[in-house]
Amino acid sequence: MVADAIRPPWLHLLSAFLAMEPSDSLISLSRDCGGGAITETVQTFISDQCIITTADGKGNTPYIRSSLKKFILEIESAGAVVADELYEQFAFSMTSLKGDDLAKGDSRIIKKISFLYPSDHVEAQVCHSPRKLIVPLQCSLNMLEGDTGCSIWPSSLFLSEFILSCPELFSMKSCFEVILTDGDLSTLANLKVNLELNHLSTQFGSSESILEEDPHKVKCLHLPWESALESDLRELMPDIVLGADVIYDPECIPHLVRVIATLLNTKKSTPRHRDGLEVPNDISGNTQVKDSNADSSDIENIRYEEFLLALSTQPVAYIASVVRNIDTFNYFLKVAQEANLIVVDITQNVKMLDFLPYMISYQRSSVRLLGIYHSFH
Repeated sequence: MVADAIRPPWLHLLSAFLAMEPSDSLISLSRDCGGGAITETVQTFISDQCIITTADGKGNTPYIRSSLKKFILEIESAGAVVADELYEQFAFSMTSLKGDDLAKGDSRIIKKISFLYPSDHVEAQVCHSPRKLIVPLQCSLNMLEGDTGCSIWPSSLFLSEFILSCPELFSMKSCFEVILTDGDLSTLANLKVNLELNHLSTQFGSSESILEEDPHKVKCLHLPWESALESDLRELMPDIVLGADVIYDPECIPHLVRVIATLLNTKKSTPRHRDGLEVPNDISGNTQVKDSNADSSDIENIRYEEFLLALSTQPVAYIASVVRNIDTFNYFLKVAQEANLIVVDITQNVKMLDFLPYMISYQRSSVRLLGIYHSFH
């Protein structure tokens, strides 16, 4: 049997290595490739494809070492023969680790996230081989030292899948998080590295200078929520605001809500169609549910239809978030309501495609997708 690196499950195993998935995930995917066992063919694939491809990333030697150690122990415990190549690569990683950047205190690594287009996706159907989008990202291993903004969180992956699943919602739109923002300067510096890794033309500066420069560049803006000026925010005038895991600190929530409310406080014309989406004629922005017998699903459907109307008439926000603290989340809802923001959970209304089938560590079910718009009533 010859491994095909562009077909599942081999493609999934290679993608998991590039994304630096946990060892247990690699073992599970390897067994899928070998029909339940880590066969000689699988070991050769790991050696020739996965290890060599992963080794070109910054700070990846410790990951390769720990993964190889896990593989060797797993194969030996099953009474199978370990390929010489795996032993040799493990020995090489042991010697290389002494001079590795991570051993010198560098806590940044480069993960490569492969977004694999599902076979039933329209763009995948026109290609002779599976289509994939590989995004290299420098991220941090030091979350305990305040580097949370340089880490890859489930909500950011979910938001990425949402955008790829619904490209018609974002085509030809001014998207606020394509004016990339953060209040932390070290996170912005890391963002610049990631944009360069992905060969994107970038522009950094204040909100005033951002507005004056090349509109075709990806723009990066230092934007502390607590000090953002409303006059500067209003000049940005986005069609869409995106956010991932921004609902986490009760002290920051009033500032976050103020920024979102300011960005969304723009009324547009009122077309009846947008992006091929029919907006029901009997839905208005202030629809009330008067039937006391209406169940929660009816209420959610009406709220979603109201969001669709807002989508056709004004800017909206999409916030992906894991609810880690229900009190903090409820506080966000309260402050948002006081700011005349309508928050709708649209998680179940969006047809999400699985672009990360190999990422076993990524728990989609933990993420909620919120649609937010400004109430003008």
